[in-house]
Amino acid sequence: MVLGALAALLEIEDDLDVIGQAHDGDEALSMALNLRPDVVLTDIEMPKRTGLELAAELKKLGRMRLIILTTFARPGYLRRALDAGVAGYLLKDSPSAKLAGAIRKVHAGGRVIDPELATEAWTEADPLTDRERQVLRLAAEGAGSAAIGVELELSEGTVRNYLSEVMSKLGAANRTDAARIARQKGWL
Repeated sequence: MVLGALAALLEIEDDLDVIGQAHDGDEALSMALNLRPDVVLTDIEMPKRTGLELAAELKKLGRMRLIILTTFARPGYLRRALDAGVAGYLLKDSPSAKLAGAIRKVHAGGRVIDPELATEAWTEADPLTDRERQVLRLAAEGAGSAAIGVELELSEGTVRNYLSEVMSKLGAANRTDAARIARQKGWL
């Protein structure tokens, strides 16, 4: 419903054309590669591939600019988005005129960041490495150390070491607590 509503609001603008709508991150990547839009608008959390993973893939192509529109007002997400090459980061409660203006500005080569989040983004650095984040994400989905090892081509002992390091960094009692803390901060 939100996807259709956003597309309809943007189509009202004379100078903006919505050329595709994807329902998950893999579909978004495929459509972006085939359609080559000037600006891609995505969410952080999507099935199959997150908006941050999509941003990292599209950054490799160089030409496309990406805006994340999300409900997650978490500084950790914004910092990771900027590291992934995102040119815009807005909250879903932004007025449609602000979104249209942001698309125009990003298309012209600028950046648009929600001002409230920009201030908070530098308060606490993300202590997790990409590999620790991968391991923790799988653990949060319920995978055991052996299954995580198979998925990531790591030994079971290495997986346990990663999880132990994550719990230590986050001051977590266990892997579930670590996942909760990381999600709350926007690091997972």
